[in-house]
Amino acid sequence: MASEKFETRLLSSLTKVFPDEALRDKPFKRASCLRGEVFSFQLAYRSHRLLKGLQIEVESPLENCIAVREVGLAPCEFPGAHFDEHVLRTTPGLYPDPLYALVRGADAPPGQWRAVWVGVRVPVRRVQGHQQIVLRITHADRLIARESFTLDVIAQTLPKQKLIHTSWFHADCIASHYGDTVWSTPHWKRIEQFVRSAVDHGVNMLLTPLFTPPLDTEVGGERPTVQLIDVVQEGNTYHFDFRRLRRWVQLADRCGVQYFEMAHFFTQWGAAHCPKIVARVKGRERKIFGWKDRATGAKYRNFLDQFLPQLVRFIRKNGLERRVYFHVSDEPSPEHLASYSAAASIVHAHLGGFPCIDALSDVDYYDRGLVRQPIPASNHIEPFVERGIKNLWTYYCVSQWDQVANRFFYMPSARNRILGAQLYKYDLSGFLQWGFNFYYAQYSTRPINPFLETDAGRAFPSGDPFMVYPGEEGPVDSIRGEVFREALQDQRALQLLERLQGREKTLALLQRGMDHPITMKKYPRSMEWLLLMRERVNRRIAALTQVR
Repeated sequence: MASEKFETRLLSSLTKVFPDEALRDKPFKRASCLRGEVFSFQLAYRSHRLLKGLQIEVESPLENCIAVREVGLAPCEFPGAHFDEHVLRTTPGLYPDPLYALVRGADAPPGQWRAVWVGVRVPVRRVQGHQQIVLRITHADRLIARESFTLDVIAQTLPKQKLIHTSWFHADCIASHYGDTVWSTPHWKRIEQFVRSAVDHGVNMLLTPLFTPPLDTEVGGERPTVQLIDVVQEGNTYHFDFRRLRRWVQLADRCGVQYFEMAHFFTQWGAAHCPKIVARVKGRERKIFGWKDRATGAKYRNFLDQFLPQLVRFIRKNGLERRVYFHVSDEPSPEHLASYSAAASIVHAHLGGFPCIDALSDVDYYDRGLVRQPIPASNHIEPFVERGIKNLWTYYCVSQWDQVANRFFYMPSARNRILGAQLYKYDLSGFLQWGFNFYYAQYSTRPINPFLETDAGRAFPSGDPFMVYPGEEGPVDSIRGEVFREALQDQRALQLLERLQGREKTLALLQRGMDHPITMKKYPRSMEWLLLMRERVNRRIAALTQVR
C-alpha cells in the first residue's frame, strides 16, 4: 500500500538504489533461506515532497530478529582507473553504501529514491516455514505505506563456515581515526568492536601485528607503531615480552576468531627491507629496524634467530599450533625471486612446521618451493589450479577489475556475491582481501575521513580500502559487507547440499542452464541468476531432508 505521492518497492539485497535514477528492478517479495542465515532485502521509497523522520515499523513473528537500517550515500570521487562492461556507473557521485541506525527515523528528500535495509538474523532452531514480514512506514503518526515480504525458512541449519577468510585488520587506523593512544583502554575497546564486526561478516582469521605491519607504507615512511611484542635490546641480545600478544589472543577468542595471521616479517613488494620494530635500549624507546636495514642482513637475522624460537614456544604453550599462519612478504613480482628466497629461508628455518602464506601471482614462487601455500589473485589463479595445489586460496584487490568478482562501488552487488559460487566451484580453502578498515591515504601518508574520502586519496577505486566505516559508537556496516556475507552463505549452503547429494550433482545444479562451467571470469552476470540459483539450492536441500 502506498499513496500516489509516496511510492515504495521491495527489492533484493543485490539492487543498488541511487537517488537520481529510476528503479529498474522488479519487486522482490518472497524468498527462502536456511536457519542461521542473515537474510537481507530492501524497502525503497520515494516522496514527491520532503518528509523527515519517517518511522519504519516491523510486524512479524521474527521481529525480534530483524534490524532496519537506512542505506546512506557515500561520496565517490575516484570510481576507478579501468572498467570493463559489467558496471553500474563510471562517474563520480554519491553511491549507496553505509548502513545507518534509524535513530531519528529515515528521511525522504523530494524526488529521490532512497532505501532502508532489512536484515533478518534467522534463529538456528525451531523456526521454519512461511514467515511474514510486514513493514509499515508512518509519518507524523500517519500510515503512508505498507509492504509485506514472505521469508520461507527451510528447516535445516546453515553449516559452520569452513573457508578461512582474512580481510586485513588495521589496528593503527582505528587509533588514528579516534585519536586514541595505541594500546590504551579506549583503543582496546574499539579494537574489540571492530573485530566483532569482522567476525560477524565472515572474517575468521585476524591479521596480528607482532610488529608494525610493513603494508602499504611509503618507502622511507612509517605507520604508527602498533607492536604487540615488547622488545628490550642489550647489545646483540634481545628480550621479548608476550603479554600484550596474549591479551590480543584472548580478545580474539571472545569475538570468535579462529585463526591468527602473523603480520609480514619483511617489507611489501620484494622483501628487501625490515619492518618497523621498536625496542627499549638503555631505558629509552628507539626504532631498531626499518627501511634502512637490509632484510637479510646479519643484524636482522640475529634478531629473528632469537625472536622466532620464543614465538614458537608462546604458540605451543597457548595451544595455538593449528591456528597460526605466517607471511614473508606481500605481492612479490618475478624480479624479486632472489630477495624473497633469501628472506623465506630465514623464516622457514624456524617456522617449517607452520603454514606460510603470501599473496602473489607468479607460479614460479610455488614451483621453486618458496611458498608452500600461495594465494594467487583471482585473475591469475588458473596456473595454480592446474598444479592441483591442495588448500588453495585466492585474493582480490585494486588490480582485479577486468571480468572478475570484486566489491568496488561502481560494480553491481551481484559481482560481489558471485564469489561465493566461485569459491565453491574451485573448492578453495581461503580468501584474502587487504582492507577491512584501511583509513589512510595510499602508502599511509596521512589519515583520511572515510565518510568523505572512500578511495584512499584517489588511489584505489572506492570500495577497495575498507568494508566498514568508523562511526562514533563503533563500526558502521556497508551494503558491500552484507552482500559479501551472503556470498559466504551461498558457499556454505552449496557445501551442505554437497554433503546430502555429492559434489557432482551439486555442481550440475549450480551450473544448470549454462553452456560453460563457472570460472573466475566467466559466470552469469545477473542478480536474477544468483537469486534463482540460491532458491534451487534451498529447495533441493529441503527436498532431500524431507525424504530422510
